[in-house]
Amino acid sequence: MEVKGVLLARALRSLLWWRSAGWRIHRVLRRKRITRSRACDDLPSPRVRVAAVQMELKALRSAEEYAEKVYGLMVQAVQQGAHLVVFPEDSGTHLVGLLPGIADLPPDLPVEDALAQVGGPEIRVAEIFRTIGPAVRRIYETTFSFLARAFGVYVVTGSALLPDEQGNVRNIAYFYGPDGRIIGTHAKCHLIQLEARWGLVPGDDLRVYRTPVGNLAFPICMDRTYFETTRILRLLGADLILVPSADPDPFNFWKKWRGTWPRVQETQVYGVDAFMVGRFMGLTITGRSAVYAPIELTSDGTGVLSKARTFDQEEVVVGEIDYALLEEVRRAFPVEAGFNLELYKRYFPRVYHEYRARTGTHRRIFP
Repeated sequence: MEVKGVLLARALRSLLWWRSAGWRIHRVLRRKRITRSRACDDLPSPRVRVAAVQMELKALRSAEEYAEKVYGLMVQAVQQGAHLVVFPEDSGTHLVGLLPGIADLPPDLPVEDALAQVGGPEIRVAEIFRTIGPAVRRIYETTFSFLARAFGVYVVTGSALLPDEQGNVRNIAYFYGPDGRIIGTHAKCHLIQLEARWGLVPGDDLRVYRTPVGNLAFPICMDRTYFETTRILRLLGADLILVPSADPDPFNFWKKWRGTWPRVQETQVYGVDAFMVGRFMGLTITGRSAVYAPIELTSDGTGVLSKARTFDQEEVVVGEIDYALLEEVRRAFPVEAGFNLELYKRYFPRVYHEYRARTGTHRRIFP
């Protein structure tokens, strides 16, 4: 049985590697004859158009299907003049459908039961993603790199469950530039109970990326639920917080509102929620994607620049942000004095040492 199991595992890896070949994606996307957007030609500019992709989660059987799916949503964003496109958390989970039989299972079958039919009753979810990880990474990176370059825009990919060099499965987001190269990544730091039960490992760092579309960060879902992380990012120079999310709960307006919107108001940054939606492996995933600003920058005083019409359907939301106006608000209503550095430093010590080095402060705020 042990020899048989090894042979089956090798056969599965070979199948997945063949099904994730880059030429499959290139063949599909080259046929689209994509016209490169000129939206980013005049950057840097104080005004940037950001698209939040509200994407439906379902198992896709092939690299070709995945490329088609992402392309269709990118087209909608670029046609609305987006410089920066943000996909939701778990945007790589569609590729679990590469496993034979997964796409044919009932959508209400719980994820643990669904994956157990493939890997056996004792298998942990992390083991499944560790197995398919190389193929998922190959398709994921090829698809988003190609489309970022072809359309000539910046893209935050959402996230995929991928193994690192040590074999730890993390929830990882990518950030691509208009040249199709990776600018940076982020591993989700604050896991929900479901992810911990699956065997995922949290990240342990936060970074701000300085780009022509702004000084931005992309914490994943629960990362921004706690006010400390967003304030840390503001201290590091962030003006824009992009949040890929996938919330496995029926829609509740007030529960969803606890995240990015209050962080934007507390910290004086722009914020974007890009939510996954749909019914998938026993999970009901909902959320209303939106682009937020400090309330002083919205004519109706809501702090909402644009928002999705629905909380459970696929759509693309675009909003325009203005960094010059943001600076005016910050000068008029400074908030940094209220930041509790003694509290925040417990979360990411390296980040605070970097802040001290960058600002030249000598206050006793570090051990």
